[in-house]
This record gives sequence, structure tokens and C-alpha cells, in this order.
Amino acid sequence: MNYYIGLDLGTSGIKGILVDRLGNVIKSHLEEYNIISIKDGYAEEDPIMWYNATIKVLLKLSDFKDKENILGIAISGQMHGLVILDEFDNVIRNSIIWCDNRTTNEKIEIENKLGKETLKKITGNDAMAQFTLAKLLWVKNNEPDNYKKINKVMLPKDYISYMLTKTFYSEYSDTSGMQILDLANLCYSKELLDKFDIPLSFFPKLIKSDDIRGNLTSELIKITGLKNAKLVGGAGDQACGAIGSGIINSNDLLIVLGSSGVVLTPTNNLVLNDSMQSFASAIYKKYFMMAVTNGCGTSLKWARDEIFNLDYNKMTELASKVAVGANNLYYLPYLMGERTPILDNDAKGVFFGIKNTTSKGEMIRAIMEGVGYSIKDCYNLITDKKDKVIITGGGAKSILYCKIISSMINKEVIRLENEEGPSLGAAIIAMSALKEYKNMSDAINNVIKYSSSIKPSKDMVDVYNDGYKIYKKIYNNTKEIFKEIKK
Repeated sequence: MNYYIGLDLGTSGIKGILVDRLGNVIKSHLEEYNIISIKDGYAEEDPIMWYNATIKVLLKLSDFKDKENILGIAISGQMHGLVILDEFDNVIRNSIIWCDNRTTNEKIEIENKLGKETLKKITGNDAMAQFTLAKLLWVKNNEPDNYKKINKVMLPKDYISYMLTKTFYSEYSDTSGMQILDLANLCYSKELLDKFDIPLSFFPKLIKSDDIRGNLTSELIKITGLKNAKLVGGAGDQACGAIGSGIINSNDLLIVLGSSGVVLTPTNNLVLNDSMQSFASAIYKKYFMMAVTNGCGTSLKWARDEIFNLDYNKMTELASKVAVGANNLYYLPYLMGERTPILDNDAKGVFFGIKNTTSKGEMIRAIMEGVGYSIKDCYNLITDKKDKVIITGGGAKSILYCKIISSMINKEVIRLENEEGPSLGAAIIAMSALKEYKNMSDAINNVIKYSSSIKPSKDMVDVYNDGYKIYKKIYNNTKEIFKEIKK
């Protein structure tokens, strides 16, 4: 039997799974770390910390009697983060990660220098403060000494891959979130890089997600014993999550309740949408569109850690005892600004309607419903009917949360038997690369299994349709205040 490792380099930790060719999880391990926030709106992480955590995960997974049959490793990576190395491969500064909001001025600079229409035509997306280009320009504008030291620019998973193999590659799905890729032609945009005087030599060679990067370094083979394992291209977390959820057809839709909330649908061709973001798929020359809400799992984690000091099971239990609509308590989940559809870096989290009788359960349910309204915001951008809606992520473990989302969008949602998401997607990519199956579609058909489906409740649908109108009014009547309190 052959085995494969899928790694998911996330925002709060790196998770690894060891699976057989049918996707059965043999071993798993998680190493956690924390975001570094030195100022309001700043979000950074230490790439060396990622690497050390990755080695710990690999050591746990490789403690396996048949380790010589572990043939492939692939990494799913948090998108948009900036990692910069000097000529000696030293990390120059902490990585500025996806949820950082410091780059509003650079977003405006990108729009002014390139023009909105040209940018959209080249990259498939409007200028985004969260994308890697804006972060690189921020370093150029604010840390010129650090910028002068740059020899390599890479994304989080590609830094880990470089450290594991010393091969300098990226792949199309993750790079399409940097805002430097000519998305239609799947190559770096010389026109764009020249406009900002950024050398092409900074960036890695592009390969397909299921191309092979190389062997582990001799030092790592000695440490782990993974002498037969090839590291393959991998993909950005959302592209991997789609593969790991079996979402590859244009009539499929994926909802992810992770640190961020995602609504994603594959497309056979590049589609430019005014409200949704477009990216390259892990399947070569395929694409997907997605809408993202920043404060999904982040909202419940914040409430758990800073307010309630309860575990998620207890929080869900309290929320389940509260009436639908949380007794007219509303929550805006904009703890780190918001992406889709409002694109407002200044937006803040809000509880609206707190009374002296408001309970913990009402606040927790309001958070879940507030995220649900934000998911509904994203879902409403999908114009064509979808036959299948898969729901994944940590939030999908909660039946209550799935029922809320199902009723928000008035559509049946399907849960997966194996909830590994991006890490399983990475393992499937490795299987495809090492010819365990003839292609990723074949691998998905053999690996992905469905668990249960959850249908909307008519009573909940009616309450949420009315509540959604109020949710929208709360933001529309506070958005100018958010700008004032930023000053």
C-alpha cells in the first residue's frame, strides 16, 4: 500500500495527515502558532516558526513502520502572505499575512498606476489590500532598507517547500492570489511588474500543482527517514480545499467555515466578475471564483478566548437553546475589515441590540448568525443555480451552524465523511503527481465520501430573510463611523 502526506499551513497552525490511497487517515498531527499583531490592523507570522512547526509535524507522521511507502508530500498554504529572503536565504522580516490591513495606500497606488480596468484584465481581480503585491509595495514604501535586501519573494507554502527541498518553485493557484499573475495566460505579468519597478528575478519558477518539486534535502531525509517521498507543487488553501471536498465541476459550490468564510465555485474558463474574485485552480488551466468573509471562525475564536472562556461544544450548546434570530441581537463579523462584498478595510465588528437581559447564548448565536449573514452576502453573488453545495471547515462540525447556513441560503448542504479539507486536497494532489491515479478527478472519485445532508428550515428561512435586511442596514448606517474612528 502506498501512502501520502498532506500538509495544511494555516493561519493558526499547520496540520498534517498521513493517508492511504483511499484517503483513510492513518495519522494526523497539528502544531499551533499565533498571529503577531504589533499594531491595530497588522497581522504577521514568523516563517521560521512555520518551518519548525512543519518539521515537528513531519516527524510525527513519519514515525510509521511503512515509511518507505510514503511516496508523496504536498502542501496547502494560506494565500497572499509575503515572505522575503535575502541573498543568503535569511528571512528579512516577519511575513505579512492575508488578514493584514495596513496596505490601503498601496491598494490606491496600484489602481492609480495601472488603472482598474487594466488590472482586472491582467490579474482577474480588483486591487486588493490583502494581496501580496500591495504588501510588497508596502515594504518598498515603508521599509526601504529591507526592500533593498530582497533576493527572493515567495508565498508561505513556497517558503516551506523551498526549505524542504531547496528548489525555488511556486504553482499557479497560489500565485494567482499575489496580483502579479497574468491569469488568462498563466505567467507573470511583465507589464505589471515593470510598472512598479519590481524585478521578475524575485519570483520562483511556475509549475503545475501536481508537478514534482523534488526530493527532501539529505539532512531532512536523515531526520525523517522519508527517502522515497517526493514533494509536489501543492496549491493555495482554497484550491486545495476544493479538491479535498470534491468540488471540481462548474455546477458545484463549496462553503468553507474556517478562519475566514469562503463561498467558491469552479469555472471551466476564466470568468471576470465585478463582485467575486477569480483564481487559478489546482487543476491546470481551470479556474474558480470565490467570495470571502474575513471574520468567520476568527469571530468565534475571539469570543471564546476574550469573552467566554468556554470550549466550542459548550458555546454551541448555549447557542442551540436560543431562539432563531438571537432575540433580535445582531453581529457584524468585521473584526479584520471585510472583503466580499463590501471591500472595506475600515469596517469593525459590532454587536447591535444588546440589552440588560442579553445572555451568553444569545451573543454566541448572534455571532454564528452574523457570520451566516455574511456567507449569505457572498452566496448572493452566485448568479447560476448550483446542483451540489458542500459545507466544510471547523464550523461544519456543528449541526447547528450547518442548519443556520443552510437556512440562510435556503439550500440543502452536504457534509463530508472526511473533514480534512485542504490537507486531504494536498494529499490527493500528491496522489495525482505520483500517478497513484490517472488524474485528480479519478483520485477524487476514489477518495471523497459524503456523510450527511442538512436541509433548510422554513421557519428559520423566514426569520433570516427579515434579519438580513436589518443586518445590511446596520452596516450601511455605520460604515462612515468606521472611517471616523480610524482617524
